[in-house]
Amino acid sequence: MANLNLSNAKVSKNDEFYTQYTDIEKEMNAYLEFDPNVFKDKTILLPCDDPEWSNFTKFFAQNFERFGLKKLISTSYAVDSKNFKSAYQPTLFEINDPKFDESKTRVKGKIFTLTRDKTGDGKINVEDLEWTYLKDDGDFRSSEIAKLRDESDIIVTNPPFSLFREFVSWIFEAKRKFVLIGSMNAITYKEIFSLLKQDKMWLGNGFKAGNAYFSSPLSKNYAEGVYDSETGLVKFRNCCWYTNLDHGKRHHPMALMTLNDNLKFSKHKDIRKNGYQKYDNYNAIEVSFTDAIPIDFDGIMGVPISFLDKYSPEQFEIIGSDYEVKEGLFPEIKNENWKGKFDRGYINGRRIYSRILIRKR
Repeated sequence: MANLNLSNAKVSKNDEFYTQYTDIEKEMNAYLEFDPNVFKDKTILLPCDDPEWSNFTKFFAQNFERFGLKKLISTSYAVDSKNFKSAYQPTLFEINDPKFDESKTRVKGKIFTLTRDKTGDGKINVEDLEWTYLKDDGDFRSSEIAKLRDESDIIVTNPPFSLFREFVSWIFEAKRKFVLIGSMNAITYKEIFSLLKQDKMWLGNGFKAGNAYFSSPLSKNYAEGVYDSETGLVKFRNCCWYTNLDHGKRHHPMALMTLNDNLKFSKHKDIRKNGYQKYDNYNAIEVSFTDAIPIDFDGIMGVPISFLDKYSPEQFEIIGSDYEVKEGLFPEIKNENWKGKFDRGYINGRRIYSRILIRKR
């Protein structure tokens, strides 16, 4: 129910899901620990829902000098371009500014920029943000935002999930660096998986314990256990960070046991009882749990998509996916004696969840 609600809510420009400051800080620190100069002299573009409320904007503005940024650009969608418009009221920040224009506040997006010490207090931070209305509604597909993309070095945001494929393509079109929040299910998209397999993008450091917390005007619509009435936050477990910035976690090999040790000592009863079963239609073995991957197995293994959260390119090679086998890209993986479908792996005639096919280096 939670995942369905989030997917529905992320329909193009539908609803604001504000990422928590601590989650942003934790993720960005992972890139800074790997490369302290990762943001130095860079122009950061934040095409987010609302710079006035966005923690992405606050985080990079507050750390402008510490990171050595060249420029910060943050844009918003126009209110009337969103599906969720009820009870809209311009903020006092906007109303009290001489640039406020009642004819534009609902139909134009906004752009916030940070480059200089506007206040003259000797430091550059969130107080120095300058803003104006965009010429258009702020949609990333507009020529106006495309020009900002081309000006930037790194794009950081939480894009509408329903437009995730299109948004990633938009970034790669300009060959930009990026850090994005997306659904874990995006791994199974043909276009996204191809980039992951080619090592052109990968999963980021990740949310703490795999839990992502967002605030939203529609938070109360979520079921108890997903919506926390005390914090006003909604929790989701199917979100992750996607990036092409390097970080140390992805170069840490997993500590794994041998095949024989797994058969004897694995914490997973199914492994101890049934071992590693072969697929009916693939020449590969099923490994249902990432921590049960046998380190000494030389053949092809089918693993859950969550494997990518711990994937080290120095430790394993991504061969493909069940979807690609279905498309006939890997005829050598198929078991030609199988007379059924090849859409996913089958064991004893039972269809298995989506799998990534890997082999040890």
